[in-house]
Amino acid sequence: MTQCATCGVERAEPLPEVCPICADERQYVPVSGQRWTTPEQSRAAGASIEFTERETDVIGLEQKNCPGIGQRPSLIRTDHGNVLVEVPNYISDEAVAAIRGWGGLSAIIASHPHMYGLQSLWSAAFDDCPVYVSAPDEQWLGLRPRKTIVWGGGHATDPADGGEIEILPGVRASQPGGHFPGSVVVHWTAPDGEGVLFSGDTIGTVADREWVTFMRSFPNWMPLSGAVVRRIAEHVSRYDYDRLYSNFGGFVPRDARAAVQRSAERYAAWVDGEYDHLT
Repeated sequence: MTQCATCGVERAEPLPEVCPICADERQYVPVSGQRWTTPEQSRAAGASIEFTERETDVIGLEQKNCPGIGQRPSLIRTDHGNVLVEVPNYISDEAVAAIRGWGGLSAIIASHPHMYGLQSLWSAAFDDCPVYVSAPDEQWLGLRPRKTIVWGGGHATDPADGGEIEILPGVRASQPGGHFPGSVVVHWTAPDGEGVLFSGDTIGTVADREWVTFMRSFPNWMPLSGAVVRRIAEHVSRYDYDRLYSNFGGFVPRDARAAVQRSAERYAAWVDGEYDHLT
């Protein structure tokens, strides 16, 4: 299995000259140039995955010395099976065994192409469990898992539309778009009865936990328009949720739904010029 060393996403042979995901304006090709790697090379370099309990029935996966951009996937545990939200850029027998100990995987879903990681290998390690891929972003697949489920049609023009699906009872996903046209959020009802939103890069966490942000590109600091940000906020308002997890370990511990709504209004006001007099 070959993968891009910069974004960590798997890629089928023959390899392109440059990783298409990194050549896109939302990502980057390093100054040193394109480099490919393999899980075997990563293991030899000391790669590993560590597990932490983020809350009851949410296990965080932290990648150590792994290729890619360092996302922190989440394992959601339910009575009906487990869902992996975002995918590591590394896989090992030890990590697979740990997840088997928690009940294995019933489904894999990445929020957008930067998070595809080694999803084919992770799926294969768990009896080819289904891998959910947004239809608008299917073109970015570097390798197609054996059981790929292509779903939804993106945000369309109506925030009420967005291809919502139920992955498992209590775990739903929809496509508000923004960062990518098919960008996904995952909503889960926790054991305490509260809703939890896994926002990917659609909604980014920031230093102040009472606020969030929105970007077309985080590494290249490219904003979204006010209209798109308001559309995202309206889309996710369909969900009741108290807590929010981003894909890099960020966390809004309470009142996350309100934080998203007020952050969208603040962001839109700034990019639309309402506060230009303060600059």
